[in-house]
Amino acid sequence: MAAEERWPVFVDTNVLVAGLLSRTGASAAILDLGEAEELTIVVSQQVLVEADRTILIKFPHLIEHYRTFMKNLAPLLANDPSTHAVHEAKRIIHPNDAPILAAARQETLDYLVTLNTRHFATPKVRAFLSIPIVPPAEFLLAFRNFWEHPK
Repeated sequence: MAAEERWPVFVDTNVLVAGLLSRTGASAAILDLGEAEELTIVVSQQVLVEADRTILIKFPHLIEHYRTFMKNLAPLLANDPSTHAVHEAKRIIHPNDAPILAAARQETLDYLVTLNTRHFATPKVRAFLSIPIVPPAEFLLAFRNFWEHPK
């Protein structure tokens, strides 16, 4: 698929880790779509650092596999958000998630995919970002529906 036809989808750290740990789940399917160039996977530097750190600490036997997979996936790296943008995001989301929300906000995206519905699925966050914020399974449903019923 041509790059301009691919949906740019920001994936959170938890989606990367879940996709690596369970190759049959919705998170893995999203990563597979990215690897097959059906989607443009977008991440921030913080997402990459968090995922690397989580895997290194909790699943050290998978770290080389993860790093190789990320090289093959070659996600689009979002620009680091400014300190002001992160501060603005901290007013509406948990401080740990503010850099991710700020990075996603500055990019042109179709979706933000996260398993962290506790912090990201609030009305204030949804209004702040203005694109769908969905868990992996919901994203896959929307992706499938789009291709089965194009407008």
